[in-house]
Amino acid sequence: AEWGDRSQIATIALAAAKNPVGVTIGGVLGHSLCTGMAVLGGRMVAARISEKTVSQVGGVIFLIFGIHSIFFESGETGEELPYSGVGDNN
Repeated sequence: AEWGDRSQIATIALAAAKNPVGVTIGGVLGHSLCTGMAVLGGRMVAARISEKTVSQVGGVIFLIFGIHSIFFESGETGEELPYSGVGDNN
């Protein structure tokens, strides 16, 4: 289960402190506006770039992140630590 992102938590906190109906209306309108802009932007990009190109670029970026994660782990403090070997959980 997912607890939600910052915008969901901020909406919950705002609804607790302010008028929940107004927060709900504002949240729905804001989300609709953002989603609408994403759809229109995606449509404009799709008209100029092929789906195959997007898939290939996404695959290359995914591989880069995968290779990076082999050599660097993220510590609990957020600092990057050198990779110390397969199966090393410390």
